[in-house]
Amino acid sequence: MRLIIASNNKNKLREIREILGHRFDEVLSMREAGLELDTVEDADSFMGNARKKAYEASLLLPGDAVLADDSGLCVDALGGAPGVYSARFAGGEGHDDPANRRKLLEVLKDVPDKERTAHFACCMVLAVNGRSVAEAYGRADGRILFEERGQNGFGYDCLFYYPPFDRSFAELDAEVKNTVSHRHNALMLLLAALDADEEGAKE
Repeated sequence: MRLIIASNNKNKLREIREILGHRFDEVLSMREAGLELDTVEDADSFMGNARKKAYEASLLLPGDAVLADDSGLCVDALGGAPGVYSARFAGGEGHDDPANRRKLLEVLKDVPDKERTAHFACCMVLAVNGRSVAEAYGRADGRILFEERGQNGFGYDCLFYYPPFDRSFAELDAEVKNTVSHRHNALMLLLAALDADEEGAKE
């Protein structure tokens, strides 16, 4: 069975291939599978958006497994915001990472360090023929800095301080970040779920 990733992000594809590649005959992006699909992510949760993307793509690719994810930043002092609106936190059309970061710093400017706790969340859904086969939720916990640090990564990485490494995500090499990220954690849980299902089928 082929695994189609509901994304064309090369870094995401590489990470997924490394973790799940041995379980599938091929791991392809949507573009490599010949599918052009722009799912409207209008659910009120990460899992809802991931399910919608996975279901829509899998119905157009019968017989293939489709993996979709949705992720974002959740800040405790903001009641979990920006959450599903992480990519468009600053408003307007499309993704504007610098504007999103500026808004985050502005709304948190009077919040002390100990109250700036936050986490990145990632929900993943594996679907076949419009039906969920496995789902997973991963997270990485940290705090929001008072200023940007680091040149790597994207989105909010330069504002997200990760205590175990005493660095922001943007100060970590991609290879290192990908071993502790919310997406990596979700992938490992998804793999564990698939392995458990396989073992159960053998019994």
